[in-house]
Amino acid sequence: MTENKQFRARANMVYLAIVVFACAIAVKLFTIQIAEGDKWLAKRETVSTMYRTVQPDRGHIYSEDGRLLATSVPEYDVRMDMMANGLTNELFSANIDSLSHALSALFGDRTAAEYKRDLTDARHRKERYYLVKRRADHTQVQKLRTFPLFRLGKYKGGLVTEKRTVRVHPFGRLASRSVGHVLRDSSTLGLEGGYDKWLKGVTGRRLERRLTGGVWMPVDNGDGVDPVVGSDIHTTIDINLQDVADAALERQLVKHGAQYGTVIVMEVETGYIKAISNLTRRNDSTYVEDLNYAVAHATEPGSTFKLASLMVGFEDGTIKPTDTVDTKKGQVRFYNRIMKDSHEGGYGRITLRRAFELSSNTGISVAINSAYQKEPKRFVEGLKRMGLHEITGVMIPGEATPVLRSPGDKGWSGVSLPWMSIGYEIALTPLQTLAFYNAVANNGRMMRPQFVDRISRNGKVIERMAPQEINPKICSQGTLDIVHGMLQGVVDSGTAVNLKAAHFAIAGKTGTAQVAKNGSYKEHGQSYQASFVGYFPANAPKYSCIVLVNGPTMSGYYGNVVAGPVFKEIADKIYSNRIELQQGTELAEASGPRTPVSMSGHGGDLRTALAGLKVPVTYEGESEWVTTEAGDSTVVLKPRGIPADAMDRVPNVLGMGLRDALYILENRGLHVRVQGNGMVRRQSLQPGSKAMQGSTIVIELT
Repeated sequence: MTENKQFRARANMVYLAIVVFACAIAVKLFTIQIAEGDKWLAKRETVSTMYRTVQPDRGHIYSEDGRLLATSVPEYDVRMDMMANGLTNELFSANIDSLSHALSALFGDRTAAEYKRDLTDARHRKERYYLVKRRADHTQVQKLRTFPLFRLGKYKGGLVTEKRTVRVHPFGRLASRSVGHVLRDSSTLGLEGGYDKWLKGVTGRRLERRLTGGVWMPVDNGDGVDPVVGSDIHTTIDINLQDVADAALERQLVKHGAQYGTVIVMEVETGYIKAISNLTRRNDSTYVEDLNYAVAHATEPGSTFKLASLMVGFEDGTIKPTDTVDTKKGQVRFYNRIMKDSHEGGYGRITLRRAFELSSNTGISVAINSAYQKEPKRFVEGLKRMGLHEITGVMIPGEATPVLRSPGDKGWSGVSLPWMSIGYEIALTPLQTLAFYNAVANNGRMMRPQFVDRISRNGKVIERMAPQEINPKICSQGTLDIVHGMLQGVVDSGTAVNLKAAHFAIAGKTGTAQVAKNGSYKEHGQSYQASFVGYFPANAPKYSCIVLVNGPTMSGYYGNVVAGPVFKEIADKIYSNRIELQQGTELAEASGPRTPVSMSGHGGDLRTALAGLKVPVTYEGESEWVTTEAGDSTVVLKPRGIPADAMDRVPNVLGMGLRDALYILENRGLHVRVQGNGMVRRQSLQPGSKAMQGSTIVIELT
């Protein structure tokens, strides 16, 4: 009996404890739901919603003539709120079939039946942010807004679009590595990085709600801050010339089976970059723009550095171009190493000028070693006076620092001086080498290489990037006069005779450098780097250019054979499209004849005008548009090919008056900018090139 009482007492205690615990839970629930309900509802809102950053659209990057090199385009994730307030079961059922058919027709990734099944399942799961399609474009989203259900909007039809922008290059690989990229982690390369503070704009913010699975959905409460779009940068790149440079470089790389190559074209007076291409061979033997060798890759330049070596000696007065030097039968020993000429047997005893034109390694190294072997530091200081130890400061992140050792530095040895004199044991980027040669062409004035000349916002210029001078005079005028002749001699009678042009003179220097592997130069299986750098026209330089080809494996490896043809093709193209460079052409001679000089243009108008002036006319064919040529006794009208059915091509308006030029260009859908007055002397878009509707063309009249 006693035991039963004890058992009952324990059971009652357990029961009482359970009742008390249940009452406590009930009280707590009452407190949370009723007494503290508003507090926890507010807490829920702060936990599940927050203001998140909204990235702005980046500014555009334009070519010299106003065509887009990089732009931001919208991309959307299309989602559907299956529990939207106005989306009733009746409305959903009535429209699901037609919506499914429309989605299938638009995207083509699922059948209408599959779309209906997936949407219906999402409806049953009560999904608030169901993914319909990832990465839809702007045109597709515009069509979506007209579909059944979706046309009713977000709150009744459930359509939710999540916009983001992606960066695209309308011209594909043309200058794409220099124009740059925005990576997934928001880091930037190329001009995208150098001008990021202008391009990136100002971030905004918006209220978003966190849904199941960590997905955030925008909440339109009208309290957000819109992002501010970035400013636009206008580059100095001539897209037509860029196309020429890229194609010419690729042909040579393919022909010679090269590993990679780069080409840069610079305007002498300003330092503005007009074209730049960096191509790398992939495993499938095609070439892509993936590394910026021109800016970020410093290598031993080889023979193109011989110009700097001789200029130091000319400035110091230790050598003269008329000095004679023994090329030592093509081989000379410096301590434990033998210097060799590419020409077996050497060139005998020749002048230093001729040694440069023939690119004699032994001739140049013997002259420099004899002049500076007792004071090699003086030679290095001379190179530094010309700025060859400093970066150019181009506004592209990652420019490589030149390597220029001095006596006492790690790696300096007894053979450093002679090998430095011919471009080894140093390192320069192609852009740094070009900046030096451009300074020679620019009467000694070294300019900072620049890719951008202005920044605009909403069509208005907010900042201009004027040409920047790095060094007002890299050497004396006397030295410049000497080397101008020597550089032209390289093309006239030296290693680059194959580059002689018919109508204008080229000045420059070839380079063929052995590429070190694991710190050594092997006799067998060695790799080479071919280059040519120079400027044109030689007597009044307007453009400088460097071409570098690394690792050619077929059809030769010398600079004049591998790199030179690219330079010449670019120079010929520029010359043929720049009337101001053409001396001795019809336009330059137009002041001589006794008959009046007239502008090219509409054939009927010209016939009427010349007949009224009683000027004899000779016709060489019938055409609506004609080119005029003033002869001694008659004006010759020649047909000018501007076919009406070739609306996708840029017409040739050179030599025309403004009225005719505007009529022709605007009929092609081009936006025309006019500079000067008189006759059209230059047009920024190359005649015959692809004409994109709405592109800007600049015509210069004088």
